[in-house]
Amino acid sequence: MALQAVDYALDKKGIDLKLIDVRELSSLTDFLLLVSGRSDRQVQAIAENIRTEFKHKHDTAPLAIEGMDQGRWVLLDYGEVMVHIFQQPVREFYDLEGLWSEAPEVELAETGTE
Repeated sequence: MALQAVDYALDKKGIDLKLIDVRELSSLTDFLLLVSGRSDRQVQAIAENIRTEFKHKHDTAPLAIEGMDQGRWVLLDYGEVMVHIFQQPVREFYDLEGLWSEAPEVELAETGTE
């Protein structure tokens, strides 16, 4: 599911994707997917694409969605994976990579970094 979310984020040109394996550190989720977008519209488009693709291809809806209206930071909670889509300044401010620095990062073939 986490790798599918990576693909769906890349479909809308998400950048700087990081998939963090938190199974040993968190009881809330197994994976955190961090994605950046260049604008509020792109953040919203990435989130909407992930939501739509999971709904249509996997008959799965998120347990919760937060932040879709503003488009600065959107959270899609799918239980086993939580997808965080940020504008870059918001991502840097909250520094989830630093917060989960002891968790291993899953190597991704294509991460959309530029």
